Amino acid sequence: MRTKRIKIFDTTLRDGEQCPGASMHLSEKMEVARQLARLKVDVIEAGFPVISDGDFSAVQTIAQEIKGPTIAGLARCVSRDIEAAGRAVSPAGSKGRIHVFLATSKIHREFKLGKAEDEIIRLAVKGVKQAKSFVDDVEFSPEDGSRTEPEFLVKVCQAVVDAGATTVNIPDTVGWAVPAEFGSLIGHLHAEVPEFRSGKAIISVHCHNDLGLAVANSLAAVEAGARQVECTVNGIGERAGNAALEEIVMALKTRSDAFGGFKTGIKTHEIVKSSRLVSRMSGLTVQRSKAIVGENAFAHSSGIHQDGILKKRETYEIVDPQEVGWGQTELPLTKHSGRAAVAARLRHLGFSMSEAEVTSIFSRFKEIGDKKKFVYDDDLAALVDGQRTDVIETWSLDYVHVTTGIHAIPTATVRLKRTHASQNQDLEILEDAGVGDGPVDAALKAIDRLTKTNGTLKDYLLRSVSQGKDAMGEVVVKVDFGKGEFITGRGASTDIIVASAKAYLNAVNRKLATSNQKTKIARKRKPKRH
Repeated sequence: MRTKRIKIFDTTLRDGEQCPGASMHLSEKMEVARQLARLKVDVIEAGFPVISDGDFSAVQTIAQEIKGPTIAGLARCVSRDIEAAGRAVSPAGSKGRIHVFLATSKIHREFKLGKAEDEIIRLAVKGVKQAKSFVDDVEFSPEDGSRTEPEFLVKVCQAVVDAGATTVNIPDTVGWAVPAEFGSLIGHLHAEVPEFRSGKAIISVHCHNDLGLAVANSLAAVEAGARQVECTVNGIGERAGNAALEEIVMALKTRSDAFGGFKTGIKTHEIVKSSRLVSRMSGLTVQRSKAIVGENAFAHSSGIHQDGILKKRETYEIVDPQEVGWGQTELPLTKHSGRAAVAARLRHLGFSMSEAEVTSIFSRFKEIGDKKKFVYDDDLAALVDGQRTDVIETWSLDYVHVTTGIHAIPTATVRLKRTHASQNQDLEILEDAGVGDGPVDAALKAIDRLTKTNGTLKDYLLRSVSQGKDAMGEVVVKVDFGKGEFITGRGASTDIIVASAKAYLNAVNRKLATSNQKTKIARKRKPKRH
């Protein structure tokens, strides 16, 4: 039975978040999960529950609060992994899925696992059966499937389906595949495993983009019999990333003639909103020329192209930009707009906020409104990004003043408030100055002196949030505090020096929160002396 429906399995919160510097805190993950539900993805892979308390909590919270999509947790074919995943997805009830994986390729069997084929099959079957004791919906992935011998892969697929797996995902883990070969492999599995043909189980694919072929490989797999595609918003993920959700969906929709009429359930007008949210939450900028969601995706500078577009859009646009969510921004707010109008616009943008959060955002909105004529939707979104975080704000910016110029030494005077974490009250206000290569560097050095941290700026991104010369600037920084782990910080302001200082302080607060959490866990695990 060959259905025309292609399931979209979104792994932005799991594989996408594994990209260095893209880690998200719980509130950020929840915003992304809510948007994925509005986008109407079929499955949200919410995380890898066993790897940390934070991941377990994120998967469990998403399973409790997000309605509509199936919620999946990843697990190795290891008992404690599967138990953790089972507990994490249990609040989703019948919408819970455990996704177990085990490497199957020859190179992984010999050099990583040191196990023979029979042992691999035994462990895979054992893992699926254990997962089946927690949920009815079990997915199995033979890691490095694209480099696994086809006949052995058939044996693995048949064994896990017989054990109860309802989905078998074939990963191109290292981006090795090319479309013709990968399509042939999927077609071979579809032909050799009866359950794939009957619809009792379906083939999924998970392609990485190391050779820039993730989308092409995924589409080749769909043509060959795959009925689920694993992908991420903006194609984010480890190394060169994953197959991009927006490209998969729009390729199937725009060229349904070439792909046999296959359809997804995605609400395409939510695509651009999803792209921007994931970019803000992950700190990973979308390439301007990125298909579908890049700023230049529907820009036409050639006079010939512009003339054609004016006469008939389809002459140079195969996708209607409004179909994926591009279009005119809603009428902007002004400093005279009331709290109710701001709250309504926040709801329209998809933010679920408490009364206290709306009040705080409204206060900051008034500050921005005094500095610029219009406050656009992206301005509001930037304010929300700066407001909503799981990180307790140990340090906050109270004042910054810089002097700079061609013949001057860039100097920054910075005043910070230090807040008591548990009592939410100011303990002290500290002030210091720093010099640097420029005003931003000087401000960051002053912050290091005040907070007694020593961060190395590894990446700095400044972008205009909205239109106009009075636009808010959003700064995203990636900072190494000495352990080789990049911590992302974000800040927004109409003043780029202030935005930079806020972004760096955000990273400092995240670093302090992470250190405190690790200390608490270490104390909890430390054996008591008798």
